[in-house]
Amino acid sequence: MSIVPFDDRDGWIWLDGQFVPWREAKVHVLTHAMHYASSVFEGERMYGGEIYELTAHTERLFKSAEILDFKIPYTVSEIDEACKATCARNGLTDCYVRPLAWRGSEMIGVSAQNTKIHVAIAVWDWPSYYDLEQKKKGVRLAWAKYDRPSPKTAPTAAKAAGLYMICTISKHLAEKDGYSDALMLDYRGYVAEATGANVFFVKDGVIHTPTPDCFLDGITRRSVMKLAKQRGYEVVERHIKPEEMTGFSECFIVGTAAEVTPVAEVGEYRFTPGQISLTLMDDYARLVRRELVDA
Repeated sequence: MSIVPFDDRDGWIWLDGQFVPWREAKVHVLTHAMHYASSVFEGERMYGGEIYELTAHTERLFKSAEILDFKIPYTVSEIDEACKATCARNGLTDCYVRPLAWRGSEMIGVSAQNTKIHVAIAVWDWPSYYDLEQKKKGVRLAWAKYDRPSPKTAPTAAKAAGLYMICTISKHLAEKDGYSDALMLDYRGYVAEATGANVFFVKDGVIHTPTPDCFLDGITRRSVMKLAKQRGYEVVERHIKPEEMTGFSECFIVGTAAEVTPVAEVGEYRFTPGQISLTLMDDYARLVRRELVDA
């Protein structure tokens, strides 16, 4: 499969308040974020000319920066408008949107109080992780190599670049073994999330999902929970032990990239994509395309 490198594309990237030709949007090799992971980001999607939950994503970007002890030099509304403008400048109405903020190159060391904070927004055409037929059959997940850390050992409430290092390692290992993704446990041994998506289970018509106390309470996760409740399904947030998965009939993952994707397998556990998973998959697809009343 031919891969188009992300540094060699046509288009425009919003960088520090102005549009820069795609290939010219560069940072120095001694940028603090490259050495110390002092970077936060968001993953968003535009459907039919509208970015789903744009302001919620932007607000989370600002909160993540605050957790990492730096301040984004724009307002939430300015970044919202910049996201929309970047899509328009690139002529896209259905696309992935990636805003990010990071510490610059003024200081290299653990201390970096005097670094400039940079912000960029890139957008590109990126379809769903999984095609419709693959979703209906359910994807296969392995167990992740690493666990989600305790909030006492990492800034787990931030969507920070450094927290994804263990996700990349775990997903690579899963794909090497023929799986689509990996399911992570948390530091206590409870089920946490996939490498880039939250997870739900179904038992006797009731939906169960892990309590997000050491990983992100995803924006898609919250939307899907609202959709489920509108359908009359009971949704229970709780700590889930891996061995409980024997008793679950359905499983699905949710996220900006994954949207709502049924799961057929997690390691030794098997599931059948059923009515609840497939209904919520369809409901979410209609919601983000404004074919359904907002959840």
